[in-house]
Amino acid sequence: MASEKADFFPQLRTYLEIRVDEFDQIKDQRKVELRKIALYVQNRAKENQPVRLTFICTHNSRRSHMSQIWAATAASFYGIEGIETFSGGAEATAFNPRATAALKRSGLKVVKSEDGKNPHYEVRFQGAGNEMVCYSKVFNEAPNPKDDFCAVMVCSQADKSCPVVDGCSLRIAIPFDDPKIADDKPEEETTYDERTRQICREMLFLFSQVNN
Repeated sequence: MASEKADFFPQLRTYLEIRVDEFDQIKDQRKVELRKIALYVQNRAKENQPVRLTFICTHNSRRSHMSQIWAATAASFYGIEGIETFSGGAEATAFNPRATAALKRSGLKVVKSEDGKNPHYEVRFQGAGNEMVCYSKVFNEAPNPKDDFCAVMVCSQADKSCPVVDGCSLRIAIPFDDPKIADDKPEEETTYDERTRQICREMLFLFSQVNN
Protein backbone atom coordinates (compact mmCIF):
# COMPACT_ATOMS: atom_id res chain seq x y z
CA MET A 1 0.00 0.00 0.00
CA ALA A 2 1.11 3.55 -0.66
CA SER A 3 1.91 5.66 2.35
CA GLU A 4 -0.92 8.03 3.17
CA LYS A 5 1.68 10.47 4.49
CA ALA A 6 3.29 10.92 1.07
CA ASP A 7 1.69 14.04 -0.40
CA PHE A 8 2.54 13.44 -4.05
CA PHE A 9 1.64 15.82 -6.83
CA PRO A 10 -1.74 14.57 -8.17
CA GLN A 11 -0.55 13.85 -11.72
CA LEU A 12 2.43 11.98 -10.35
CA ARG A 13 0.37 9.89 -7.93
CA THR A 14 -1.84 8.76 -10.80
CA TYR A 15 1.27 7.95 -12.85
CA LEU A 16 2.68 5.85 -10.00
CA GLU A 17 -0.56 3.96 -9.43
CA ILE A 18 -0.67 3.04 -13.13
CA ARG A 19 2.91 1.75 -12.98
CA VAL A 20 2.04 -0.46 -9.99
CA ASP A 21 -0.68 -2.07 -12.09
CA GLU A 22 1.98 -2.96 -14.66
CA PHE A 23 4.18 -5.17 -12.47
CA ASP A 24 3.22 -8.14 -14.67
CA GLN A 25 5.22 -6.51 -17.49
CA ILE A 26 8.49 -7.02 -15.58
CA LYS A 27 10.42 -10.09 -16.71
CA ASP A 28 10.93 -12.80 -14.11
CA GLN A 29 14.74 -12.61 -14.18
CA ARG A 30 14.64 -8.87 -13.54
CA LYS A 31 12.30 -9.47 -10.61
CA VAL A 32 14.91 -11.84 -9.16
CA GLU A 33 17.57 -9.11 -9.26
CA LEU A 34 15.20 -6.44 -7.95
CA ARG A 35 14.29 -8.69 -5.02
CA LYS A 36 17.99 -9.00 -4.17
CA ILE A 37 18.17 -5.23 -3.80
CA ALA A 38 14.95 -5.26 -1.75
CA LEU A 39 16.47 -7.86 0.58
CA TYR A 40 19.59 -5.70 0.94
CA VAL A 41 17.41 -2.72 1.88
CA GLN A 42 15.39 -4.80 4.33
CA ASN A 43 18.41 -6.36 6.04
CA ARG A 44 20.31 -3.09 6.35
CA ALA A 45 17.29 -1.40 7.89
CA LYS A 46 16.82 -4.24 10.39
CA GLU A 47 20.46 -3.86 11.44
CA ASN A 48 20.05 -0.09 11.79
CA GLN A 49 22.68 0.36 9.10
CA PRO A 50 22.57 3.12 6.47
CA VAL A 51 20.74 2.17 3.29
CA ARG A 52 22.54 3.80 0.37
CA LEU A 53 21.81 2.92 -3.25
CA THR A 54 24.11 4.31 -5.94
CA PHE A 55 22.88 3.88 -9.51
CA ILE A 56 25.73 3.78 -12.02
CA CYS A 57 25.89 4.13 -15.80
CA THR A 58 28.69 5.26 -18.10
CA HIS A 59 28.00 9.00 -18.35
CA ASN A 60 25.51 9.70 -15.53
CA SER A 61 23.27 11.47 -18.01
CA ARG A 62 20.04 9.49 -18.37
CA ARG A 63 19.31 6.05 -16.88
CA SER A 64 21.25 6.46 -13.63
CA HIS A 65 19.52 9.77 -12.84
CA MET A 66 16.11 8.30 -13.67
CA SER A 67 16.85 5.32 -11.42
CA GLN A 68 18.00 7.48 -8.51
CA ILE A 69 14.93 9.71 -8.75
CA TRP A 70 12.41 6.90 -9.16
CA ALA A 71 13.99 4.87 -6.34
CA ALA A 72 13.60 7.79 -3.93
CA THR A 73 10.04 8.34 -5.13
CA ALA A 74 9.16 4.64 -4.83
CA ALA A 75 10.55 4.42 -1.29
CA SER A 76 8.35 7.33 -0.27
CA PHE A 77 5.35 5.83 -2.10
CA TYR A 78 5.63 2.70 0.06
CA GLY A 79 6.41 4.65 3.22
CA ILE A 80 9.92 3.21 3.56
CA GLU A 81 12.11 5.67 5.43
CA GLY A 82 15.87 6.10 5.70
CA ILE A 83 16.67 5.39 2.05
CA GLU A 84 19.43 7.44 0.45
CA THR A 85 19.71 7.34 -3.34
CA PHE A 86 22.60 8.53 -5.49
CA SER A 87 23.75 8.31 -9.08
CA GLY A 88 27.06 8.55 -10.87
CA GLY A 89 29.04 7.49 -13.90
CA ALA A 90 32.41 6.20 -14.98
CA GLU A 91 32.78 9.80 -16.15
CA ALA A 92 30.80 13.02 -15.69
CA THR A 93 28.97 14.69 -18.60
CA ALA A 94 25.56 16.33 -18.02
CA PHE A 95 22.02 15.36 -17.02
CA ASN A 96 20.49 15.13 -20.49
CA PRO A 97 17.61 17.57 -21.10
CA ARG A 98 15.63 14.89 -22.95
CA ALA A 99 15.65 12.84 -19.75
CA THR A 100 14.60 15.80 -17.60
CA ALA A 101 11.76 16.52 -20.04
CA ALA A 102 10.51 12.93 -19.79
CA LEU A 103 10.57 13.13 -15.99
CA LYS A 104 8.56 16.35 -16.12
CA ARG A 105 5.96 14.68 -18.33
CA SER A 106 5.50 11.99 -15.66
CA GLY A 107 4.44 14.60 -13.10
CA LEU A 108 7.72 15.27 -11.27
CA LYS A 109 8.75 18.88 -10.71
CA VAL A 110 12.12 19.47 -12.38
CA VAL A 111 13.70 22.93 -12.25
CA LYS A 112 17.14 23.92 -13.51
CA SER A 113 18.87 25.65 -10.60
CA GLU A 114 22.34 26.15 -12.09
CA ASP A 115 23.40 26.62 -15.72
CA GLY A 116 26.65 25.63 -17.38
CA LYS A 117 28.07 22.62 -19.17
CA ASN A 118 26.88 20.41 -16.32
CA PRO A 119 23.62 22.03 -15.12
CA HIS A 120 22.12 21.31 -11.71
CA TYR A 121 18.43 20.42 -11.44
CA GLU A 122 16.15 20.37 -8.41
CA VAL A 123 13.72 17.45 -8.62
CA ARG A 124 10.69 17.01 -6.35
CA PHE A 125 7.94 14.43 -6.10
CA GLN A 126 6.04 16.32 -3.39
CA GLY A 127 6.05 19.69 -1.65
CA ALA A 128 8.95 22.03 -0.99
CA GLY A 129 11.77 20.83 1.23
CA ASN A 130 12.21 17.46 -0.47
CA GLU A 131 14.38 18.50 -3.40
CA MET A 132 16.95 16.18 -4.92
CA VAL A 133 19.79 18.13 -6.50
CA CYS A 134 20.79 16.22 -9.62
CA TYR A 135 23.80 16.76 -11.86
CA SER A 136 26.37 14.54 -13.56
CA LYS A 137 29.25 13.21 -11.46
CA VAL A 138 31.64 10.28 -11.18
CA PHE A 139 30.06 7.53 -9.07
CA ASN A 140 32.49 7.90 -6.13
CA GLU A 141 32.56 11.70 -6.16
CA ALA A 142 30.99 13.63 -3.26
CA PRO A 143 28.20 13.74 -2.21
CA ASN A 144 28.06 10.07 -3.23
CA PRO A 145 29.28 7.55 -0.64
CA LYS A 146 32.72 6.02 -1.07
CA ASP A 147 31.98 2.88 0.91
CA ASP A 148 29.18 0.83 2.46
CA PHE A 149 26.64 1.22 -0.36
CA CYS A 150 24.83 -0.93 -2.90
CA ALA A 151 26.12 -0.34 -6.45
CA VAL A 152 23.33 -0.81 -8.99
CA MET A 153 24.65 -0.98 -12.55
CA VAL A 154 21.96 0.30 -14.91
CA CYS A 155 23.76 0.03 -18.25
CA SER A 156 25.62 -2.87 -19.85
CA GLN A 157 28.67 -0.78 -20.72
CA ALA A 158 29.22 0.33 -17.13
CA ASP A 159 28.57 -3.23 -15.95
CA LYS A 160 31.43 -4.45 -18.18
CA SER A 161 33.82 -1.54 -17.62
CA CYS A 162 33.39 -1.53 -13.82
CA PRO A 163 33.45 -5.23 -12.85
CA VAL A 164 34.59 -4.16 -9.38
CA VAL A 165 33.15 -1.10 -7.63
CA ASP A 166 35.46 -0.14 -4.79
CA GLY A 167 33.76 0.34 -1.45
CA CYS A 168 30.39 -1.19 -2.27
CA SER A 169 28.88 -3.84 -0.02
CA LEU A 170 26.73 -5.25 -2.84
CA ARG A 171 26.94 -4.94 -6.63
CA ILE A 172 23.94 -5.81 -8.80
CA ALA A 173 23.31 -5.25 -12.51
CA ILE A 174 19.86 -4.36 -13.85
CA PRO A 175 20.73 -2.80 -17.23
CA PHE A 176 18.15 -0.70 -19.06
CA ASP A 177 18.22 0.03 -22.80
CA ASP A 178 19.63 3.47 -23.57
CA PRO A 179 16.98 5.93 -24.82
CA LYS A 180 19.83 7.85 -26.48
CA ILE A 181 19.36 5.66 -29.55
CA ALA A 182 16.27 7.74 -30.37
CA ASP A 183 17.87 11.18 -29.97
CA ASP A 184 16.79 13.59 -32.73
CA LYS A 185 14.51 10.98 -34.29
CA PRO A 186 10.70 11.05 -34.62
CA GLU A 187 10.39 8.43 -31.88
CA GLU A 188 12.56 10.37 -29.40
CA GLU A 189 9.82 11.42 -26.97
CA THR A 190 8.09 8.03 -27.12
CA THR A 191 11.35 6.21 -26.40
CA TYR A 192 12.25 8.41 -23.43
CA ASP A 193 8.74 8.08 -22.00
CA GLU A 194 8.90 4.31 -22.39
CA ARG A 195 12.22 4.10 -20.56
CA THR A 196 10.96 6.41 -17.82
CA ARG A 197 7.91 4.20 -17.31
CA GLN A 198 10.03 1.05 -17.17
CA ILE A 199 12.48 2.41 -14.62
CA CYS A 200 9.67 3.82 -12.48
CA ARG A 201 7.78 0.52 -12.66
CA GLU A 202 10.80 -1.51 -11.60
CA MET A 203 11.78 0.80 -8.75
CA LEU A 204 8.22 0.60 -7.44
CA PHE A 205 8.34 -3.19 -7.67
CA LEU A 206 11.65 -3.20 -5.79
CA PHE A 207 10.28 -1.25 -2.84
CA SER A 208 7.01 -3.19 -2.87
CA GLN A 209 9.12 -6.23 -1.98
CA VAL A 210 10.73 -4.69 1.10
CA ASN A 211 9.21 -6.33 4.21
CA ASN A 212 6.96 -8.34 1.91
